Amino acid sequence: MKTEKSLSRRERQIMDIVYEMKEASALQVLERLPAPPSYSTVRALLRVLEQKGHLVHRQDGPRYVFTPRLPKDKARRSALTHLMRTFFDGSTEDVVAALLDISEDNLSEDDYRRLTELIERARKEGR
Repeated sequence: MKTEKSLSRRERQIMDIVYEMKEASALQVLERLPAPPSYSTVRALLRVLEQKGHLVHRQDGPRYVFTPRLPKDKARRSALTHLMRTFFDGSTEDVVAALLDISEDNLSEDDYRRLTELIERARKEGR
């Protein structure tokens, strides 16, 4: 499969919609796109995303319903890895520091406890 870099802005918007909905037809995607293009353009973009290996479809009566090829957790991991390499020189520490810095809400004690547990587990696993 191609990387996130291979997606245009509009293709990323479509992928976001399909992931959010779990499955979507061209009309459903069209209704959710900002400044939407024509219906035929959305259909063409969905076909392109399928050719690139990001989506698969099934027929539901006269329409195609598209679903992501990768489960959301794998796609999330791939996108985060790409983001970490591109903007943080591969530094997990810098990513975490940036996330904590831009957090709009204060972390609760439960949040701190969960993060501490994750760090301890990673340390024990040698990551």
